Amino acid sequence: MAEASLIDRQTIRVGASVSYAQVGVIGFDGPIDLQSLRLYGLPEAAPAVLNGTPLLPQSGQREFAAEVSWDLPSLAPGATSLIDVTVTGARAGDLAQASLVSSTRFIELDAVVWSNNTMRVMARNISAATFDLAAATLSVGVVKRRAP
Repeated sequence: MAEASLIDRQTIRVGASVSYAQVGVIGFDGPIDLQSLRLYGLPEAAPAVLNGTPLLPQSGQREFAAEVSWDLPSLAPGATSLIDVTVTGARAGDLAQASLVSSTRFIELDAVVWSNNTMRVMARNISAATFDLAAATLSVGVVKRRAP
């Protein structure tokens, strides 16, 4: 049987958004059957039936954001203050950024995804004066890293 032989070349046509395909076969000692076919590509290239459905709302989502009110304590020169912000979907290794709606440019913000769904923001007074800011809106954002 020619069609059951691994010697014969078989063609599988896939879309341009598929990075590669993995094919699993069974039946090396008899008829050969396709056991599995897995297509690998970026989530945002997946069809709507698999991506972004009500059951999988964040499948393929690459950017996450949140806003909270942050009333910084009085910060002496070089002093820091920390806040943890819940950002559902964030994972360790994702790129994080933060910005504070404030009239001062002497507060430096550092952001990192601290653990799953949690981002930590550190505010540091980089001036020579003490600052006591009023409550302000802290905006945070997370972008999923791309696989190389």
